[in-house]
Amino acid sequence: MNPNILVRPMTTADVDGVMAVEKDSFATPWSRSAFEEELAQNRLARYLVAEENGQVVGYAGMWLVINEAHVTNVAVSGSRRGAGIGRLLMETLMGLARENGMGSMTLEVRVSNAVARHLYETLGFAETGIRKNYYSETKEDALILWREKL
Repeated sequence: MNPNILVRPMTTADVDGVMAVEKDSFATPWSRSAFEEELAQNRLARYLVAEENGQVVGYAGMWLVINEAHVTNVAVSGSRRGAGIGRLLMETLMGLARENGMGSMTLEVRVSNAVARHLYETLGFAETGIRKNYYSETKEDALILWREKL
């Protein structure tokens, strides 16, 4: 892991960098306003950025719902994938969820995303279901993963 990676809470000042990562990572990216609304208005939301030398190279987010953390998104800039940044973001999210009293965590992942699936498996997540045609642009299925004990 690069010691120059800093994981910290996302602010509205980070949205430009987050949008660059988002567009690099997803065929149907979230809009700028979606991130701005999450940061400003969603009391259940927690978002983090991974910063390297002052540049956003990844981000992750979750919603804290009753006693469960629901991961909304995790993305790392294409040029920095494979450097452990996704793992660092997820481990930090999991710690933040624990600090906020969450007992478990869930997320959806594309069936075809073998790299992410492997990461989540190594972090203790297990497949519990499938959402058919979840991703609207490709009609790809999503696997539902849970980690029961944080």
